Amino acid sequence: MHIDARTLDNGTLIEGDLCIIGAGAAGISIALEWMGSPRKVILLEGGGFNVEMQMQALYHGESVDRPYYPLQSAVLHYFGGTTGHWAGYCSPFDPIDFEKRDWVPHSGWPITRPQLDPFYARANKILELGPYEYDAAYWERQDPDVRRLPLDGRAFYPKMWQFSPPTRMGNVYRDPIVNAPNVHLYTYANVVEIVPNNGVTAIESLRAKTIDGKEHRVRARHYVAACGAIHNARLLLASNSRATRGLGNGNDLVGRFFMEHFEIIAAQTVFETAQPFKLYTLPGAGPTRARAEMALTGERQRQHRILNGTASFQGGPLTGKEQSRFAWFSDDAEANVKERQAQRPGANRSPAPQTVYRMFTRQEQAPNPESRIMLSPEKDQMGMPRANLHWRFTKLDKRSIRVFYQLLGQEMGRAGLGRVQLMDWLLDGDDDAWPNILSGGWHHMGTARMHEDPKQGVVDRNCKVHGLANLFVAGAAVYPTGGAVNPTLTLVALALRLADHLKNRVLV
Repeated sequence: MHIDARTLDNGTLIEGDLCIIGAGAAGISIALEWMGSPRKVILLEGGGFNVEMQMQALYHGESVDRPYYPLQSAVLHYFGGTTGHWAGYCSPFDPIDFEKRDWVPHSGWPITRPQLDPFYARANKILELGPYEYDAAYWERQDPDVRRLPLDGRAFYPKMWQFSPPTRMGNVYRDPIVNAPNVHLYTYANVVEIVPNNGVTAIESLRAKTIDGKEHRVRARHYVAACGAIHNARLLLASNSRATRGLGNGNDLVGRFFMEHFEIIAAQTVFETAQPFKLYTLPGAGPTRARAEMALTGERQRQHRILNGTASFQGGPLTGKEQSRFAWFSDDAEANVKERQAQRPGANRSPAPQTVYRMFTRQEQAPNPESRIMLSPEKDQMGMPRANLHWRFTKLDKRSIRVFYQLLGQEMGRAGLGRVQLMDWLLDGDDDAWPNILSGGWHHMGTARMHEDPKQGVVDRNCKVHGLANLFVAGAAVYPTGGAVNPTLTLVALALRLADHLKNRVLV
């Protein structure tokens, strides 16, 4: 069922059993799991069914410390959310990503990769992927021309990706959601405050506003904030009428540990002879589009005490004209959205065979409490404080990229395959500065991190906000660490896990 909140009488009370705030990848995934249930599910979306610049303007904010994509373009404010410009890259996190690593402060999840595997398999289906197979050996068996580079598997291995069409969840799942009798989708319902009870032990209601000035109240037994890492933090911090520091923020953790993926050209690889490269180039092997990237094993990450990262091959040598993708975007949100939607996984396909490749790095960011989302004194049209981004790095971040390529160069030489040439900005081990070609992956993570100890995390292992009996957070905001791969597959897997928890243990 679909209701445009602008058509309701001012002051309407909306009631249900479960209320999901945000209809992006996480919110829609949870709603799909509840279709056909006897419970009434309220799904609140701040925008409509298409991108509108008036709605994007509500997401305007500032990147205070360093260049970043315009915040009003980095998150899409309509049904389907940021899957509207998602490129479709999918791969699960590695087992080491969930572990406590003594060289990575604040690392460690309260769940493990095997515990998430069943949900990854279900997420594969929602994102229209192939079989839940991310071992390169599986793909090599499908096609005799698909084979890995002859490197020492104890050091480097082919990290597999699958590519969604990409699934535009607002298109693919609009009809199922709208036609589900028990799911009540409200568009143009912008939640501006989560209101707790007097004791701040549970949530009693939400305040939702429309762009034309109406205000409604929403009540449910349980609530899920699924607004993305930036705007989950923004909403929790702004909900301060009874909790002066914001909800879930008794230990000053909401908004902290913002993480992105570092995406940058870091080196070039020169092979002695052209190599069989089908495994490493798009569209990949078999009936499903797939490809591999170079990745360092968990064993070597432990040995050298570095972060997780991958490297993909892009055809052709370094040109000296490499550019940050931040420079491609302006404050014109409409132009930015069109530019982003035009990007596809096939854009970097490498012609084969050849001997020289630029190396494109995607690396996790070390969790850093000083990298954070904070509220701006400026308010949007709804009267809600805007979000400001303070994106800050550690020495481990850059050192990890440098060591990765040093090890790759050593292994290439040992195997007699060729050599690796690092870009100048990586040569000086004492230089912690970053070049202006640095970009991010549009991957916002970590602002409501998961930890069993409320002094170290905002939510527990089941994504419930510490100290609040009926408020949960969905999406990449809960990630304690960001892994080396795009967050969408893991985000959907965690949303499905949360949906099961709510069905089996909470709303029974």
